[in-house]
Amino acid sequence: MSGEFDLISRIAARVSPRSDVVLGIGDDGAILRPPAGHELVIVTDTLNSGVHFPESTAAHDVGWKALAVNLSDLAAMGAIPAWCTLALSLPAPDDAWLDACIDGFLALAAQHGITLVGGDTTRGQLSLTVTACGFVAAGGALRRDAAKFDDDIWISGTLGDAALALQEVLQGKPCSDELRSRLDRPTPRCALGHALVGIARACIDVSDGVLQDLGHVCVASGVGVEVLLDALPASDALAAQVENAPRWRLQSSGDDYELCFTADPLQRDALVALSNSLGVRLTRIGRVVAGDGVHALDADGNEVRLQASGYEHFV
Repeated sequence: MSGEFDLISRIAARVSPRSDVVLGIGDDGAILRPPAGHELVIVTDTLNSGVHFPESTAAHDVGWKALAVNLSDLAAMGAIPAWCTLALSLPAPDDAWLDACIDGFLALAAQHGITLVGGDTTRGQLSLTVTACGFVAAGGALRRDAAKFDDDIWISGTLGDAALALQEVLQGKPCSDELRSRLDRPTPRCALGHALVGIARACIDVSDGVLQDLGHVCVASGVGVEVLLDALPASDALAAQVENAPRWRLQSSGDDYELCFTADPLQRDALVALSNSLGVRLTRIGRVVAGDGVHALDADGNEVRLQASGYEHFV
């Protein structure tokens, strides 16, 4: 790889176009054609080496995760993925690393029909910034400010695997492939997010921890929530290693990229049917209450305060 423009050409040669991309990689900007009657949802996330993924992470998985965390944000808004950009900072040219990273990025992109339309490259510490765009019918986006009193609170999938994997990696302990994959290759719930439009009220993706992220819903909606800690869904791998408070702390640590949403109790049957049709586990973990803030309860209804219940970037 001789320089920046060779790097860009190497990436551009692998990108599959979409019919709504009028002009993609190679100019000062992309020209894109949104469908009539839809609104554009735009999300951005940055992943820095040693902060958002361990330095030992395989290049393929770095590329995958950089896109996955953005797709998860689109899913939380109920949007259908369409286009994305990638700003890539590399400490030095490395064809093998770049090809593997783009392998992971484009493998996930192909699963969700999203096309890379531009970005930037520069020299510096390893960092990837992705901006992703998606469509949602006008007025149909899922938002954090829509929770209502007495709504059920639901979560997709399971919580805590990525946190346990990270803990084991940082401590130099053996980590199973099952757990490590949840850390390195999260599964964005795009189909679920789109299907929740018209069923769910408020929605958020669980990136910084379920309790912390629900706090954002509380503030935006002007409500409180009660979360039943025993109801937080755990994988068999997590349940076999930790229980009670240590497990709850892992389950509220973040990096899960599951969808947490509220819905009218009258939607319970519809959500069970949706869970079955998509093959995605959905678990009711609490309810929206009057007041404010997040109240985590044990099996006896006592409020529990968990140390470090969520990720903070500047703490």
